[in-house]
Amino acid sequence: MPNCIIEYSKNLEKDIDPHTLVKYVYQGALNSELFNTDDIRVRAIPFDYSLIGGDSKDFIHVCLKIFFGRDDEQCKRLSHLVLSELSQMNLANIVLTVEVVEVRKDFFSSEIK
Repeated sequence: MPNCIIEYSKNLEKDIDPHTLVKYVYQGALNSELFNTDDIRVRAIPFDYSLIGGDSKDFIHVCLKIFFGRDDEQCKRLSHLVLSELSQMNLANIVLTVEVVEVRKDFFSSEIK
């Protein structure tokens, strides 16, 4: 854990490879020093259509789902570190957002086969 879910404008694929986007988010989560390298899971979902403030703007939104137990400062730092990594892509005219969502461990199930 964390599960990092990237939602982004499909239109961005002309400027950045989705695999590269995944690497930036992974690096931001790793930079937080809250997680082991093998525990960070990142996936990306493109969206064909969106409206932001009534306009069709490109966006990248990252939802970082983590287990309860981190304090507010750790959550803020995680969010800022991922945003900082995304900002390094130097994309123009884009909305970048990152949120941290805490998940109860006793409600989470996982199995790797």
